[in-house]
Amino acid sequence: MKYTALVLVLVILVAANACKKTNSTAPVPVPPVVIDTETLQGDAPFKIGAAIDVYRLQIDLMYKNTLLAQQNSITIENAVKWQSVHPSENIFDFSGGDYIADFCKNNNKRLHGHCLIWYQANPDWLNNYNGDSLAWEHLFKTHIQSVVAHYRGKATSWDVVNEAFRDDDGSLRVQDKYPGDNFDDGCIWARHLGSDYIARAFEYAHEADPNALLFYNEYGQEWSDAKTNAIINMVTDFKARGIPISGLGLQMHIDINTSNEGITKAIQKLAATGLQIYISELDISVNPANDQSVSFTTDLQKKQADKYAFIVHQYKALVPSAQQYGITTWNVGDKDSWIRTYIMHKDWPLLFDDNYAKKTCYFSFRDALKN
Repeated sequence: MKYTALVLVLVILVAANACKKTNSTAPVPVPPVVIDTETLQGDAPFKIGAAIDVYRLQIDLMYKNTLLAQQNSITIENAVKWQSVHPSENIFDFSGGDYIADFCKNNNKRLHGHCLIWYQANPDWLNNYNGDSLAWEHLFKTHIQSVVAHYRGKATSWDVVNEAFRDDDGSLRVQDKYPGDNFDDGCIWARHLGSDYIARAFEYAHEADPNALLFYNEYGQEWSDAKTNAIINMVTDFKARGIPISGLGLQMHIDINTSNEGITKAIQKLAATGLQIYISELDISVNPANDQSVSFTTDLQKKQADKYAFIVHQYKALVPSAQQYGITTWNVGDKDSWIRTYIMHKDWPLLFDDNYAKKTCYFSFRDALKN
């Protein structure tokens, strides 16, 4: 028994000594925290932005952290469109827009408002509104000035009117071309207020906030010369009449097959107006036909990356620096894109993947911003 006890004591002493020797060695090094010092907002010579969804900003920390790190300009994607901010005739709901505005103020982000007047996203009460031309004008003016005044000093700029011209011939949207399809591609404002409603929208917005920059925003200039020419003619007319317009939004909802020549021509033409030029809603589809068998191959990733880089290089080369209002993507990660959530296509159109990891196109985009 004594021998067993002695052996046990020796074992304990040896073990203790071994522990002491182990503890006396240098501690295992802790890997350093890696801070991403190369970001879009850090590398760009102008503002880099994203249009954002208020609900995702509220619930998704990765979404929020990506915005904080990468973007310094924020566009309100849907929260101040008519159906969201003006749900009934005598009620305004600014809660969604206010949440985004507070986020921008607290984190030093530029706030761009989208949009005051559009032929889509109107609430049912507005589509069914009955009134004479004076009543419609009052409604029009009241909405614009109520929204702009609410964000006076918070929103740096506004898309005052969005998508007023047709694709094929550049004519003003007025009547619905296909009344039986349950989608009005005309415009209630042109029908009730006449063709000069766009100019008055800019005047009313300017009255509500003289310091805000006011943009006309449109898609398709990279493939529709008729639409581009209609916009330029409108700007020429506005300048002659003293209508306050600050800039033009070139949306750029494009795909990997979009003509580079068309992109170059559109940027050149718009820059020649002397206004601020804003690539305002950029995304690049790799599957415009919505082929369900398509996968995001290395080849598609490269084509998308090359197109993103091309746009940045053309913007930097063709738009004088004083006119560069910046480049904004239409949301943040692929799963947030309107292409996935609205038209329900299988696609990967943005700079970040579903988990907000940087894609191949992110690096080409950032390299183009730097070089």
